[in-house]
Amino acid sequence: MPREVKSRIAILISGRGSNMLALADAVREGSVPQMEIAIVISDQPNAAGLAHAQSQNLPTAVVERRGRSRDEHDRELVTVLQEHQVDFVCLAGYMRLLSSHFLSAYRNRILNIHPSLLPAFPGLDAQRQALEHGAKFTGCTVHFVDQTLDGGPIIAQRIVPVRDDDTEETLSARILDEEHTLYAEALAIVNGGAYEIVGRRVVLK
Repeated sequence: MPREVKSRIAILISGRGSNMLALADAVREGSVPQMEIAIVISDQPNAAGLAHAQSQNLPTAVVERRGRSRDEHDRELVTVLQEHQVDFVCLAGYMRLLSSHFLSAYRNRILNIHPSLLPAFPGLDAQRQALEHGAKFTGCTVHFVDQTLDGGPIIAQRIVPVRDDDTEETLSARILDEEHTLYAEALAIVNGGAYEIVGRRVVLK
């Protein structure tokens, strides 16, 4: 009986890696079928997420910037990804913009999750932006990564109501809960292939 061929995921982190752990759980439980985590990579050697990944027996690597240009750093990163035969790249709190070399190497195979309903509130502090603008609803978005800031084609979104007594911390916590399930759902869609990118839209088949 032939061995089941699984798509291989790399997860890139810079911090605690809570979305990385949620994806690892989803893969292990089978809610992201026919996928496996090939490696977890951080640009920060002291990122808490690395220890969390190692505690789950996930392969890890550190690719630091070390004073190099973005392009030089990303070329090393792409080399590591290719060595591990990575099919898809998931950014999970990875706090770096990607070079054109990286984007070309994995075009339409890099996913990111953002704590707002894009295109509203891109960039840093999206939860604070939502509160400052008086938004009644916000949420989270999984999208393909392109050369724009949080502007790639949207794969999936989840709505989170903003409560009158919300702080940045309480709103962030509720959004994060939704992120943990949405990312796995979006990854399953992409790996299943039942979609097409039409312009800037991801159309499900």
